Amino acid sequence: MELRANLMTEADMQRALKRMSHEIAEHNHGCENVVLLGIRRRGVPLAEALAENIGIIEGASVPVGELDITYYRDDIVSSADMPVIHGAGIDFEIAGKDVVLVDDVLYTGRTVRAALDAVSKIGRASSIQLAVLIDRGHRELPIRADYVGKNVPTSKNEVVSVKVKAYDGITCVNLYIAD
Repeated sequence: MELRANLMTEADMQRALKRMSHEIAEHNHGCENVVLLGIRRRGVPLAEALAENIGIIEGASVPVGELDITYYRDDIVSSADMPVIHGAGIDFEIAGKDVVLVDDVLYTGRTVRAALDAVSKIGRASSIQLAVLIDRGHRELPIRADYVGKNVPTSKNEVVSVKVKAYDGITCVNLYIAD
């Protein structure tokens, strides 16, 4: 893949996440009933950053869980493709809570659909909201984010890559052209 552009630096990402944290707190009239579920993998450190920001803004601790949606994906076609299910990663109740799903990139909407299925198996949330760092368009399902760090119109032959220190050793967002 060929690098086309650096879309966000670490500082840009921090600013976007701070703004999103304020929006989450404002929309939910505080965060006493809010829980954050990071969609495995890069959604988890983003959810942790949002929770840290909300803690500073609101002076309240927001629970963060890890949501593994691989079992709920609609692109698994045979039993040989069935994923190994990892531990739930959620050690708190979501019933009656305002759940904010957190992911790095919103593209077709299929990952979010799988996340909605996964959450519904865990408990009945009061509401489910979606926070994404990048919305790149090209939706295949009627899904939209409630909180967006940056809208980036892309073509289908481009790839948006969110890098986070926990997994990549660097924090940034890059745009590549697929080979």
